[in-house]
Amino acid sequence: MDQGVFKQLDDVCFPPKRSPDASATADDPGSIGPDSPKMTSWDSYLAVATFLSSPEEFMGWFVGFVSLFSTNLVRPLRLALTSSNKNANKNSMLSVNGPKGTRREGKKFRQYAAALSTTIGPFAVGTVLAWTSPVLPMLEGENSRIPITADEGSWVGSLIAIGAIIGSIPAGKGADIFGRKPTIAALAVPFIISWAMIYFASTVWELYIARLIAGAVIGGVTATVPMYIGEIAESSIRGELGSYIQVKVTLGILYVYAIGPFVSYEGLAILCGIIPVIMFVLVILIAPETPTYLLRTGKRKEAERSLVLLRGHEYDIAGELEELQQQLEEEQKRSSNFKDLISSRATIRASIAVMGLLSFLSFSGINVLIFYAESIFKSSTSSISPQVSSIIIGILQVKFTFASALLVDKAGRRVLLLISDSVMAVCLGCLGYFFWLKEHNVDVSAFSLIPLISLGVYISTFSLGFGPIPGVMMGELFSPDVKGLALGVVCVIASLLEFVVVKMYQNLLDWFNHGVTFWIFAGFCILGTVFVWFLVPETKNKSLQEIQNELNGIKKPKNRNTNRSQQMETLTGPYNQKNAAIV
Repeated sequence: MDQGVFKQLDDVCFPPKRSPDASATADDPGSIGPDSPKMTSWDSYLAVATFLSSPEEFMGWFVGFVSLFSTNLVRPLRLALTSSNKNANKNSMLSVNGPKGTRREGKKFRQYAAALSTTIGPFAVGTVLAWTSPVLPMLEGENSRIPITADEGSWVGSLIAIGAIIGSIPAGKGADIFGRKPTIAALAVPFIISWAMIYFASTVWELYIARLIAGAVIGGVTATVPMYIGEIAESSIRGELGSYIQVKVTLGILYVYAIGPFVSYEGLAILCGIIPVIMFVLVILIAPETPTYLLRTGKRKEAERSLVLLRGHEYDIAGELEELQQQLEEEQKRSSNFKDLISSRATIRASIAVMGLLSFLSFSGINVLIFYAESIFKSSTSSISPQVSSIIIGILQVKFTFASALLVDKAGRRVLLLISDSVMAVCLGCLGYFFWLKEHNVDVSAFSLIPLISLGVYISTFSLGFGPIPGVMMGELFSPDVKGLALGVVCVIASLLEFVVVKMYQNLLDWFNHGVTFWIFAGFCILGTVFVWFLVPETKNKSLQEIQNELNGIKKPKNRNTNRSQQMETLTGPYNQKNAAIV
């Protein structure tokens, strides 16, 4: 896309900050005071710009979540446009490579645009995950196009986890060899093939193969999209952009929940199959290659152009290029092979943290609830129809995942994970107790809304923490030299565990019924909370190099900002006034 267009959009979405004493009038579009009660044509233009740069932000404001922050609808809209610059001002650091006072924070629009274009892949993943919820009841019904048994249905649901094993390592290595952007774009092709096979399927074996292919693409998306976002984003918004991965997954799930019960089997396959086509077009047209990959492959000029494209023409790229070059030199001292994964302290600690998060995510039962949402609500005999209950769950999942995207760079990763997993344990415990009473012939008609309430709170808190944050941390914890291989290996193990959980769900129901099964999931949530408390590091507002230093046990100064300020005072203070020209 033309850089001049990007520059104009940057200036609209993230206008330059003014000095505190600058006057602001009602006609000034930069004013965000409460004295601007009317929406002007400029406000309407900014609203369109917000929608284009971040649909999730606009949707969140539109549905009313912003009321948590302000009752004035004009003010939060404008704050959404300038929030990145505001946060940048808090977290920015001075550059010794540019003029005194030069900010190391770049424009944000291009980073949002690149991240949102690649997260169409996770949206497609959401459609694959949720497809079984409306379709399995169709296939297991009397007038099924492809009659299947409950056991065959469990294979249809679980085989995507096996497919993820097939796709994660090749995609991770492909991203290291061919680049992040072409690998992500190429994943659209097998996605389209899988939906075409589902559309034309006439036997359950064709469904098995199609789901294996779809699972392979899920593994590829899981291994590459967090890597891409982690390498293009500045630390001040890296958590937010990484959270958009799970936001798009939940939007894909809601998409299927909302249309699945009301269209035919073939119609749903078509409506899901157009998503990867959109993904391919957007990634090719909008997403640049990451500066980290370009520098690693000796393409310094291209890396510079990529940084300028992502950060803006006013951004001084020298400092960030120097940091990336130093990181590259450190990488070259090590080989990128499996031995690295077991010899580097930082990589071992990162692998334990990511592997644990993904494992407890699987054993929380989230994909079981997504795959079999309609069946679970049907078993609960709730007064609300299973289709409507599933849509409610999907809406809550989207809204709270979006809330996590707003909070992850403010509240931090660990606190959201701890709140999420502990509340999930309580919700699953309540849900298990409801089904236990029902299965022991206790009248639960007075508590018929308990399943919807329990699953609603469960999915909301999951979406606030344990849903999006593991994906964010996958892109943060591994160093670039081993990231592709490490994420591939981790995703293989996590996919095996996911397959076990989804495939064993039907067996657990046969052995213990719903009550004890949900209590088992609750127990794993409790263990996950303990794991996060002791073994997951905080990465909020830390550069990728600072995270690696911490994982390697290199102690940081007690106050990083004070330390930087002291360094700059040494360079620019009164003692060095006569040498200020070199700063």
